[in-house]
Amino acid sequence: MKKKEFPIIAGVSNRHVHLSREDLDLLFGRGYTLTPTKDLGQPGQFACKEMVTIVGPKGSIENVRILGPERKDTQIEISLTDAFKLGIMPPVRDSGDIEGTPGITIIGPNGKLEKEKGVIIAKRHVHMHPSDAEKFGVKDKDIVKVIVEKGDRKLIFDDVLIRVSEKFALEFHVDTDEANAALLKTGDVVYIVEE
Repeated sequence: MKKKEFPIIAGVSNRHVHLSREDLDLLFGRGYTLTPTKDLGQPGQFACKEMVTIVGPKGSIENVRILGPERKDTQIEISLTDAFKLGIMPPVRDSGDIEGTPGITIIGPNGKLEKEKGVIIAKRHVHMHPSDAEKFGVKDKDIVKVIVEKGDRKLIFDDVLIRVSEKFALEFHVDTDEANAALLKTGDVVYIVEE
């Protein structure tokens, strides 16, 4: 197995919520504007000061960060560990693919929402600009392997989705469960490997 020479920065994704305009109004008040606190690795994406509580059949998780900007549909991204605590079993999905997913209750400072769908465990993926995809010899929706070489828990992630868009910057995304398995943290470097 041979690694490609180009490094990719990792971004570890903790549980978070993307809200639609309608749901933002319900949870925080009509016309509410999200407060950016930190830019994320993808252009135009940011972490917000605002947080909510998510509630499942077995438990709840407080202080779940909202990420901006607003989206067409509300989406809640959690880890498998979170799913056990909440008592739900969301599928592993690409972002935006929420049909047939479980719902959850979201509590904000101004109200409570009962979402019928929208909870996913995000499929691990690499964001790429088209110029990066050309350099790596891959295209949108390809599946690759990514190696974490540093530290005492070296690991190869299989079944990693390639996502290519003019709006993307080069970054490998995994959730906290996956990152912990490899002692991986945001800012670490990984590589695509080929057979």
